[in-house]
Amino acid sequence: MIEAGSREWIRATLALSLGSFLVFLNLYQTHPLLPLLADVFSVSSLSAGWTLAGCTAGLAGSLLICARLADRFGRRRIMLWTLTGAILLSLCIPWVTQFEQLVTLRILQGVLLAGLPATAIAYMGEEFSKRALLSAVGVYIAANSLGGIAGRVVGGLLAGWFGDWQHTFLGIGLISLALLPLVIWLLPAQTRFVAVVAAPGQLRGAIKSHLSNPLLVGAYLIGGLNFMVFLNQYSYLTFLLAKAPFSLPTQWLGMLFLTYLTGTLASSLSGRGAQRWGAQRLLLAGIALMALGSLMLLHGSLTAILGGLLISSFGFFLAHACASAWVGQHVEHNRALASSLYLVGYYLGASLGGLYLHPFWERGGLGGLVLGIELVLCVTAALSLWLGRLKGRSACPLSCHSSS
Repeated sequence: MIEAGSREWIRATLALSLGSFLVFLNLYQTHPLLPLLADVFSVSSLSAGWTLAGCTAGLAGSLLICARLADRFGRRRIMLWTLTGAILLSLCIPWVTQFEQLVTLRILQGVLLAGLPATAIAYMGEEFSKRALLSAVGVYIAANSLGGIAGRVVGGLLAGWFGDWQHTFLGIGLISLALLPLVIWLLPAQTRFVAVVAAPGQLRGAIKSHLSNPLLVGAYLIGGLNFMVFLNQYSYLTFLLAKAPFSLPTQWLGMLFLTYLTGTLASSLSGRGAQRWGAQRLLLAGIALMALGSLMLLHGSLTAILGGLLISSFGFFLAHACASAWVGQHVEHNRALASSLYLVGYYLGASLGGLYLHPFWERGGLGGLVLGIELVLCVTAALSLWLGRLKGRSACPLSCHSSS
């Protein structure tokens, strides 16, 4: 059992955090490129968005498969194999010439990127003591945020410097390939893993069991719906800011995602905040901050947009931390599957958010976008209140601790 602060804890936490960083570095590299891709391939904003939505959809669709493979072949093996394959795809994508080929390879890349997020928390749950787990998960989730920031910022910078989208994939692929050996070297071999070969009926039964637990389903819905509007507001804002009167170039669109840094801070503070004020209050506070940040966009100035995104990012990651930890605190069996179901909802939300927000954007512009966001946040706020009432009737205590 790995204890907090030990040499093995440091190695494992660094390896999983760096691996997570690389996953999200590769996942989000097209986010600042959407206006550029729409111009190069002569496609609509909604179609260009599929270079990101397709990847998140592939990730969502393979999470359960990766979790099942990890139960059979081992967490470490699945994490490293899939991460390697995803990185190699980033080096292949620059050579495609058709938009359909680009989207297809991004979907496949999403499938491979699912391996690490589907199994990392389960690896920690098996190998770490409870105290070590609570400390490590917060660092791991913060690395998710940093990887997402880096993918967008570096992706935008490379596209701006070289004047094309291909150098984004090539550069990020080479960076990832250089860091991959460090992940492999740092990640300790598993000592507590016991292979489980589940029959299809057992898997269906386990999924049904989790989806019959309202404490889990509520968290799945909150995570997915919040991410649906949070991620895709950035997508539409890149199109807004790429046009007059802002006319920001691609490298500056990438810098827009530095606003995620407040989310990294929120992730690291979530545990202490939940212990002091309670998880439900923290979850509601996160949703309220998301709503406030989105309303600030209505001012229309660049300063207000940046300020709104800073606040919205802090609120989103605060809520995400609590919802993700809620799942871990309310499951006694098939932990990898329970975590994967949360992520399925989370990334399905990301994939469907563009479709949901597109009519609001087309008919109402920035005002319509904000309206679509606020409607969803009303739903997630209601869900969080509902979970609080369920918790009050449950004997199972809840704490966000320092997770997600």
